[in-house]
Amino acid sequence: MVERVLVIGAGMAGLWTAMALAGPDREVTVLDRDPPPPPGDADTAFETWQRRGVGHLRHSHAFLARLRTLVRDRHPALLEALLAEGVRELGFEGSLTAKHKEKYVPAPIDRDLAILTSRRTTLEVVMRRYAEDLPGVTMRPQTFVKGLMIEPGAPPKITGVVLEDGTQLSADIVVDAAGRTSQAYEWLAEAGVTIPESAEACGVIYFTRHYRLRPGMEEPPRGAGSTTGDLGYLKFGVFPGDNGCFSVTLCAPEVEEEMRKAIVDPEVFDAMCRELPGVAPWIASERTEPTSKVFGMGQLESRWRELAAGGQPAVLGFFPVGDCVVRTNPLYGRGCSFAAVSAHLLLDALAASPDAGQRLLHYRAGLERELRPYYDVMRRADRSAIRRARAALLPPAKPSLRARLLKSFLEDGVAIAIREDVELLRAFLRGFHMLEHPQAWLKRPRNLAKIVRVWARGKAANANLYPAQGAPGRAQMLQAVGVSPDADIQRVRAAA
Repeated sequence: MVERVLVIGAGMAGLWTAMALAGPDREVTVLDRDPPPPPGDADTAFETWQRRGVGHLRHSHAFLARLRTLVRDRHPALLEALLAEGVRELGFEGSLTAKHKEKYVPAPIDRDLAILTSRRTTLEVVMRRYAEDLPGVTMRPQTFVKGLMIEPGAPPKITGVVLEDGTQLSADIVVDAAGRTSQAYEWLAEAGVTIPESAEACGVIYFTRHYRLRPGMEEPPRGAGSTTGDLGYLKFGVFPGDNGCFSVTLCAPEVEEEMRKAIVDPEVFDAMCRELPGVAPWIASERTEPTSKVFGMGQLESRWRELAAGGQPAVLGFFPVGDCVVRTNPLYGRGCSFAAVSAHLLLDALAASPDAGQRLLHYRAGLERELRPYYDVMRRADRSAIRRARAALLPPAKPSLRARLLKSFLEDGVAIAIREDVELLRAFLRGFHMLEHPQAWLKRPRNLAKIVRVWARGKAANANLYPAQGAPGRAQMLQAVGVSPDADIQRVRAAA
């Protein structure tokens, strides 16, 4: 029997679902509210493809090793197509410091620690062309879903969708891959189906601008300054892309209202980049030219939806994937990987049992096992960052001894040991790239002993291991770009 699958949304989650479920046993129809990608090359897609359903389409992306290994191992033809279109693979060797290189010996795991980098539009166009050529997959662009077909019961069952023109499409399985704009939970609530969830703000707003290397120019050499960083009042990163393109993202705390209002101005955005030693060479006018305005993205939150509270399925025949079930701060770059992993967890669940309830429980267990550890770690990190950003605007308070020790251990122990020891770097990256539990490496006695030894040596002995400094403080940065450093301080202190 061939199962009919309807997928709402053709972003990363929808495409990964189509690729995962494609095969002779299923008919997979992807319902995309937006028009198909335009014919032409990667630049045409970036410049002209309109995607109302993907609000972060033109923000910076780097695709983690977990996603890249899924492409490599399950879709090798897709990897070839991506590389042919200019998508880049950045290997483990590019993460090495000068100290690492003194004793570096390649290891088999290094092959799994590569990432893919490109503009999001380039990756989606190539993935879409690949997915729609798979057996049993049909893409339906400009198809707007306005409701679910719900069969009453305990629990109720989703039997299809209703389109904007009133057409009903029946299905054995409906997959919600509509991302942050999904309306499925509102439709379920109207039918009396409650999906419990936890949510909290990430506390930041993103701003991204794209650039292109001028003819004959190359990317600046690494090492002159960090291309990524967290200054407390500002996070920043350079993201190499495809075909000579790259982007820069500046991430401002929500509490920094004056900075947030100013960054959207391209002149202010570039001025802030020029104050960052590792970023400035990338946007030098003789080397590059901007290719976009400044794109903003706010109202970011972490969210986890519970599909089977107490082990009882809330609804049958309905599976949310990607942002529709788990959403995190884009800062960590895990959204696309979460989409890929959840799509393959759905594949595993469908293969595990023909029973609709057991399928949902199997899927839920997979989400808890594979994604929950990263979600919890990232949420704690966001809470800490929000506290630090707010504290920076309040009168200085003397931190406790415990807080000082923890800060020193992380900054002068963990971070420095990773910059010295290749094995520690590998272990850290395995967790960061979702190849194992994010904190497993820190719980291994051998790794912890190495970190403590580096920490015990002290800052003076480790001086050559610290990254190059030079990034300005908050007041210096804001004054340099014509923004008042005092307005938000006064506002926050008055409200405290």
